[in-house]
Amino acid sequence: MKQASRIQRQMEQAQTDLADRTVDATSGGGAVKITAKCDGTLKAITIDPESVDKEDISLLEDLVLTAANSALEQAKEISNEEMGKLTSGLKIPGLM
Repeated sequence: MKQASRIQRQMEQAQTDLADRTVDATSGGGAVKITAKCDGTLKAITIDPESVDKEDISLLEDLVLTAANSALEQAKEISNEEMGKLTSGLKIPGLM
């Protein structure tokens, strides 16, 4: 039980740390930049004003979507890696 309690505290700390950690992803050669937090939320979206074409809004939407998905995937990989370090080799019901 001590080990489970220790792991729970470590996991809570890791989740707090991940909420502060960010990753960036771009699309369209830097026209769109997304910053995601490693807790799975988006922190910022930056769009280069030069890339906005009123005649082709769907392209901008695709660039935003691509960058957002890339940033969230990177954040998820980091989160899984960090949490995996805490639970490697352990079989804890409800966690894996």
